Amino acid sequence: MSINPKVVCLGGGHGLAATLAAMRTLTNQVTAIVTVADNGGSSGRLRAEFNSLPPGDLRMALAALCADDEWGRSWAQIMQYRFTSQGEMDNHAIGNLLLTALWDRDGDPVRGLDRVGELLKVVGRVLPMALEPLDIEGKFVSKSGSKLVRGQVEVAAATGKVEELKLIPSKPKATPEALDSLQKADWITIGPGSWLSSVMPHFLLTAQAIEIQKSKAKKIMIFNLPDKNTSDEFSGFSLEAHLQLVLDHTPDLKIDIALIDKSLEGLEPRFNELVAKCGGQVMAFDLADNKQTFHHDRDKLISAFAHIFK
Repeated sequence: MSINPKVVCLGGGHGLAATLAAMRTLTNQVTAIVTVADNGGSSGRLRAEFNSLPPGDLRMALAALCADDEWGRSWAQIMQYRFTSQGEMDNHAIGNLLLTALWDRDGDPVRGLDRVGELLKVVGRVLPMALEPLDIEGKFVSKSGSKLVRGQVEVAAATGKVEELKLIPSKPKATPEALDSLQKADWITIGPGSWLSSVMPHFLLTAQAIEIQKSKAKKIMIFNLPDKNTSDEFSGFSLEAHLQLVLDHTPDLKIDIALIDKSLEGLEPRFNELVAKCGGQVMAFDLADNKQTFHHDRDKLISAFAHIFK
């Protein structure tokens, strides 16, 4: 392992935040590239009102990378604080409002994120996947026929086989700083998270998918933990189906490590074969939080990443 490697982490939501919280303990050269298609909750409301990037996943990434001192921890808590009221402010997170305010004033999403990063003393950098808000559209096929679903929230909850998945607009501009970070990376991590709305968008953005494929960095794909209670319907599909969906959109993708939970080890021989075809190997660790078993545990991820890096 090189000392202080350049690591780029791709994803969105709680899954990316877990990866970042672990990774920042192993290197201070961490770049998070975050999806920008959220259309629900506080993010969706701010996006609709200001025609801005949805700030929620970006806020969570910033909070996960906060300095591990009193200043960083206190600001992370402030950024995550949500108002509770009977009015318009209900459920808005302070971090969402701060980011939206900077973007509205300056019109520069990357500069706004960097300024908040300076305030929080983040370890590394947080970047949006694209410089404009995106939508995800999926075509799902089931016994009752096919249906077209648009919106991150709606796609994540849709049922049936995914026949088509795309971004709207169809050719958004990738963030130049994000592409640059992929070119310079020593390692790239992908996932975990809602596969359709947090992972797949990174492979639907053509310019970024090309850079991921071209990159000489070693690639770790982190697969989700078993969860029967999730509203993300795709979570019920096999590990093989998760990887195959990525390959359907990025056929030449090579990965070095498929990181799975110990509880899934050996259950899918065809998954192991598919990973091998991608040039990689499956590595299984105990990764689940002891209480919320469908969430990755930070300390267990630290141990897994440290082992892989060696």
